[in-house]
Amino acid sequence: LLAYKEAENLKVLLPKIKQQLDKIGEEYEIIIVDTMKPLDDTPAVCKKFGARYVNQRLPHFGGAFRTGIKAARYDKFLIMDSDGSHNPIYIPDIYKKFVSGADVVIGSRYVKGGKTNDSKVSIIMSHILNFVFRIITGIKAKDISTDFRMYDTKQLKAVKLTCQNYDILQEVLLKMKINNRKLVVKETPIVFEKRLYGESKRQLFKFILGYVKTLFMLIGVRINASFNKNRQK
Repeated sequence: LLAYKEAENLKVLLPKIKQQLDKIGEEYEIIIVDTMKPLDDTPAVCKKFGARYVNQRLPHFGGAFRTGIKAARYDKFLIMDSDGSHNPIYIPDIYKKFVSGADVVIGSRYVKGGKTNDSKVSIIMSHILNFVFRIITGIKAKDISTDFRMYDTKQLKAVKLTCQNYDILQEVLLKMKINNRKLVVKETPIVFEKRLYGESKRQLFKFILGYVKTLFMLIGVRINASFNKNRQK
């Protein structure tokens, strides 16, 4: 979990997450990636609930994500929001879908049975975003802008990620697919809920600007990968 002043939410989430992970029966650890320096009592919450506390080394969401990847020590990597919008009850469903034969499983708002309680403006933007990036990445999943996902850790660690913000969620899928042409991406339905405590950290202007820049960057990445593939032939 990537946390930015989410101590109050973690107090609620961590016991629920542990409960669901215990149902699965695999050995696990919970990693909380906090800000570079603590801004609330997240370290104390982690200690109380037995979570591994890590400070991010690079700024922004992308930096926290890369820190989490580097810290991962198990063969499966599950990431979810730390604000309560991702309900831990879906963790077993994501896990079952993953072990059925997948490299990435997405907890999806937009497959049958999925739902989002986000604002209408956010929903419209999300559908546009997903449509555009499905074309750019070639990933056919319906919801590639959410970070409730389970990855194969080895493949995840093999990609070099550069995006700073939430656009890293599309970057990672494209680069994993470039490395593995047979990449299997599956989805399972979730209900996206409103955050429990605190305010959203997303800034709309920076959010849009970042995605516009990433759009062109990923086009370049895919063209370059295709060019290199043709040269090898």
